[in-house]
Amino acid sequence: MATFDTKCIACQDNTGKMMVHTIQRRAVGPKDVHIKITYSGICHSDIHTGLEEWGPRTYPLCVGHEILGKVVAVGAEVKKLKVGDVAGVGCMVDSCRTCEFCDIGDEQYCLKGFTGTYGAKGPEEKYPGGITQGGYSKDIVVDEAFVISVPENLHVAAATPLLCAGITCYSPFKKHGVKAGDKIGVIGLGGLGHMAVKIGAAMGCDVTVLTTSAAKKDLAMSLGASRVIISTDAESMKSAARSLNFIYNSIAFDHDVQQYLDLLKNEGTMVLVGGVPKGAMPAGSFALIGRGLRMAGSLIGGVKETQEMIDFCAKHNVLSEIEKIPATPEAVEEAWKRTVKADVRFRFVIDTGATLE
Repeated sequence: MATFDTKCIACQDNTGKMMVHTIQRRAVGPKDVHIKITYSGICHSDIHTGLEEWGPRTYPLCVGHEILGKVVAVGAEVKKLKVGDVAGVGCMVDSCRTCEFCDIGDEQYCLKGFTGTYGAKGPEEKYPGGITQGGYSKDIVVDEAFVISVPENLHVAAATPLLCAGITCYSPFKKHGVKAGDKIGVIGLGGLGHMAVKIGAAMGCDVTVLTTSAAKKDLAMSLGASRVIISTDAESMKSAARSLNFIYNSIAFDHDVQQYLDLLKNEGTMVLVGGVPKGAMPAGSFALIGRGLRMAGSLIGGVKETQEMIDFCAKHNVLSEIEKIPATPEAVEEAWKRTVKADVRFRFVIDTGATLE
């Protein structure tokens, strides 16, 4: 199999130690798109994976699934992209493409499991070494079916997190029929929560942020929230009872779900996107039955939906709040440490194109 070398920032092992490393990408095939990467976002999933918190990995490993860059080559059968276009890659680079969920554009729920952008096993002819390598690199080659066409006005560092955080908000909004005029709540104002506020406001929703931190009130309002409720204030929570059509719950640790369900109108919906340990988050079934409430989970979004989200964000100028860092091992190591401490507003983006040597 023909391959070419490219530089990346890779995890040396499961300690979070980074290094400049050379990986191989497959040569461009008939349906492939070769992207010269400009920016790569840092997602908390990168950290969980790199530190083996989600299972054993093969090292060195290049992570990163928020990828933005320029197309520098395309295969003979590629139709939707050309050299010079801006393109993005998110959390998936393939799926079975034949199951019922792939058929309807929900590749993230592929019955055979989607192929993740990094750390996934795959055939050597597609992924040199038999493992997918991610976006903390200078180049990536991906099948056109999993490449997103990005409008030129989104070729900026702040658009990069849309490829994961953005679609993780947009998909449940669309699937659960969130529309202009709806009153929606966003629990948590981090990397996901701040994008949910921005996207919800751009959709014309009345957005309420639910947070434990009074210090975040002005920030939430500046992002597009109509109001902020401090969830530890019992009177404020009581006064907001049965006021929301939909709640986006981004909390990734054990918490009292019931107090938030009380904020939903009858037949309202709460969607969970934060990974919480098994057995946590008790909520009595009568709380759902008695008022026709719904609780659902949501995982990123399919390719078609991601394209729709990117086009929506380009139209409404929805971008993430980011801190840009150079593509050096030291900078990435520090960014990972700060992400774990929630010491960033709100996402880190690696300036891969300009600084990776």
